[in-house]
Amino acid sequence: MKPPPGSIVLRRATIDDVDAYLEYMERNRVFMAPFEPVRQDDMFTKEWVAARLAPDHLRCLYVATRNDRIIAQAMLGNFLRGAFQNATLGYSVDERENGRGIATALIGRIVTEAFEDHGLHRIEAGTLVHNLASQRVLQKNGFTRIGMSPRHLRIAGIWQDHVIYARTAERD
Repeated sequence: MKPPPGSIVLRRATIDDVDAYLEYMERNRVFMAPFEPVRQDDMFTKEWVAARLAPDHLRCLYVATRNDRIIAQAMLGNFLRGAFQNATLGYSVDERENGRGIATALIGRIVTEAFEDHGLHRIEAGTLVHNLASQRVLQKNGFTRIGMSPRHLRIAGIWQDHVIYARTAERD
């Protein structure tokens, strides 16, 4: 059954999302550049996107869509099994959709699935120090600030500090 027009659907991404995902990336390329690693041109191809969307035991991609258009995406990745049962979380929202609660809802869905379906014990996420909106999304979803990681990721070509958040299954 198709959702009512204009409603937001939160779901796992599939290989059928290649065109919509590529369009999302291209539409937000300039907007997201200050928040992401430098993206090479070959990352804006159907082949690269198809490989990213392919099922993988180390990551799960999720999307928020409205009228079949991707308006947010998130990845639960870097799964570590054994005694740790941990994964990392990253996400972005379309420039025109920021501040509407979409990331908060999408991350809420992922947190539930991470603990219930993936059997994880802990999820970790980092944000740029100045990205207060992203920090609020994590806090609204029960993540706790655990510290600062100096020069954590190379974002926009520069090693940048990140605030690290985590949430464990016991918080549910």
